[in-house]
Amino acid sequence: MTDSKPRYKTYHHPAGGWGAAAATAKVLMEQSVITKGSRALLAMNQPGGFKCPSCAFPDADCKKTLEFCENGAKALAFEATKRRVTREFFAQHTVSELMEQSDYWLEMQGRLTEPMRYDPRSDRYVPCDWDTAFKLIGAHLRSLESPHQAEFYTSGRTPNEAAFLYAIFVREFGTNNFPDCSNMCHEPTSRGLPPAIGIGKGTVVLEDFEHAEAIFVIGQNTGTNSPRMMTNLVEARKRGVPIVAVNPMPERALIRFTEPQDVVQMATFGSTAIASEFVHIRIGGDLALIKGMMKVMFEREAQGEAVLDHDFIREHTVGVDAIRADAIAQDWSEIVRISGLEEAQIRRCAEIYIRSRATMICYGMGLTQHQQGSRLLQQVANLLFLRGNFGKPGAGISPIRGHSNVQGDRTVGIDEKPTQDYLDRVRDVFGFEPPRHDGHHTIESVEAMENGTAKVFIGMGGNFVRAIPDTERSYAAMRKLDLTVGIAIKLNRGHLVHGRDALILPVIARSEKIVTAAGEQFVTIEDSMSNVTASRGVLTPASPDLLPEVEIVCRMAMATLPNSKVPWQSYIDDYGPIRDKIAEVYPEIYAGFSERIKEPKGFHLDIPPRRRVWPTPNGKANFLLLPGLEVNDVVADPAMLRLATVRSHDQFNTTIYSYNDRYRGVYNDRMVLFMNAEDREDRGLDEGARIALETISDDGIARRVDGLTILDYPMPRGSVAGYYPELNPLLPLDYYDRVSGTPAAKSIPVRISAD
Repeated sequence: MTDSKPRYKTYHHPAGGWGAAAATAKVLMEQSVITKGSRALLAMNQPGGFKCPSCAFPDADCKKTLEFCENGAKALAFEATKRRVTREFFAQHTVSELMEQSDYWLEMQGRLTEPMRYDPRSDRYVPCDWDTAFKLIGAHLRSLESPHQAEFYTSGRTPNEAAFLYAIFVREFGTNNFPDCSNMCHEPTSRGLPPAIGIGKGTVVLEDFEHAEAIFVIGQNTGTNSPRMMTNLVEARKRGVPIVAVNPMPERALIRFTEPQDVVQMATFGSTAIASEFVHIRIGGDLALIKGMMKVMFEREAQGEAVLDHDFIREHTVGVDAIRADAIAQDWSEIVRISGLEEAQIRRCAEIYIRSRATMICYGMGLTQHQQGSRLLQQVANLLFLRGNFGKPGAGISPIRGHSNVQGDRTVGIDEKPTQDYLDRVRDVFGFEPPRHDGHHTIESVEAMENGTAKVFIGMGGNFVRAIPDTERSYAAMRKLDLTVGIAIKLNRGHLVHGRDALILPVIARSEKIVTAAGEQFVTIEDSMSNVTASRGVLTPASPDLLPEVEIVCRMAMATLPNSKVPWQSYIDDYGPIRDKIAEVYPEIYAGFSERIKEPKGFHLDIPPRRRVWPTPNGKANFLLLPGLEVNDVVADPAMLRLATVRSHDQFNTTIYSYNDRYRGVYNDRMVLFMNAEDREDRGLDEGARIALETISDDGIARRVDGLTILDYPMPRGSVAGYYPELNPLLPLDYYDRVSGTPAAKSIPVRISAD
């Protein structure tokens, strides 16, 4: 950075537009990949090309010359970078020295180039050939007293073929310990929605944006986390569709946006106003909003208005009476207090919803990362049931997932709570008896490390230790392990917080070609709307010593299971038979996989609620009750503030692209606290004051982050926000949704103290 002094300046321009174009050009130059990167961008999200390694939003129905966003370009540039982390790099730096560096600095060092093994005598990683690495993994796994002493993590970047084989390998080994990135974000979707609608996925497709008469976007920063979705919101807004944005932070893109591919808007510096109603919700107030809207609907029904879709409710649902009684019983003063909204605005939202004949509700981690996140999503489903907003064009529920194949990984077997039907099919197809009990989710895996019952951790991508809660506690737990394996494209914190033995295994990236003895291979990805498409890299791998994920999984299995019933060697060269096995294990949705994937746009997996078919035990859509209005434990401390950890605009998950957050007006700094000015003044603090945050917790563990600068920001009273992962130390390991295991990172009770 040429200017490293922190600066804070309100961003007044629309999101997207020339700012996004300039940021794209800048990142390509910074990574020295202008020519290569520009060529690769033309193949991103295109038929015959590769899928973006960033978000999971679907490709447009109509082909565009450019089908990428600013953040997708950043992800590609950092993946295609010319910078390399070689054996010479590791010879120059001890692990202890690297631990002192920032996450941004680690990311900027470039691509990993060959397998490395930790040498405790020198505190350095040293070169290690692939055969030795696999032998080490196999030796550690075979020496365990129980398969359940190993934890097998999966990142959402893992393609279907590798994830499927990983699930088969681990189950043949004998455990269902599958902590994965979904546990930390959208697991409430996977666990909360099935009791309500029978499936843990969204029910809309991209075409539904064209038919929707109202769109609610709740707890999701679209312009940063899923920028390609902005095109659909712009088109809907131009048609006059009301868009209701519900968020504690007024995100710039949901206020005004310039479509970078709109020549007229770019030429005239024009833009589109997005949100017709901005709902400035207090952190944790979403349940109160939803129940307030339902209360309005039931009250108007009681007055003789035809508000509800009685035919849908009668034919397809059960349980509405309990929901009606609960909503009517809620007191408006409590709804207003907990939501932080005026009653008049809640009634306006209800009116928008009632007038619409087809409503979509899109949501992100602002809904899922609460102590009652799974049951909160059931209330979203309740709201949609009341107007029959399932199984018709323009209507349904839409989780906007962030990672590119996190949904696909779950579909093909990465699941610590597998169904018995799935396990039966694995047995029948592969000829071994898989374990039948539940495995560990993320929080349980860290607890197992803490108490010494976990000995080995294998991370298929991601930056596990930096993403999980209770940072110092989690670091200490990871360091107790006998072996840690990091399968990755870039150096990250997870390679530095390691076990007694440790391996770094570098993989071929999504944008790079996979060439085996059988020729060039492709992998497949499932997006957040259940479309499965092929992904073919176009770039030459960063090093000849990289391996694809499929081969790494197969060779780990071969080194661990010498008497395996699975023909692992045969899958290394030809990925077609892997897809045939996926179709055998999942005949209902993947039948004919190898033929269907030849279609340039791929194919859509069957989502029964789109047909108004409910694969629940009773065959109905279920209204499910969540009593009260709170989605998190009530804290008595009057000084309590609710903290939401958020990503900056120059960030993807734990990957930090820069210290800037353009749309929020923060430059060269990440240690900031976004705070309501009145809350600040009540505490006798000046804007720009340096403070510390402490967690309010009764577990006896002191959690504190120092050195935060207060920034006045339009937050609701009682709500503050700061960056993830820097504020992860404040999130207790035990503060999570009991249904899904997802940490409540969007509602941490904290207090301010002197720095």
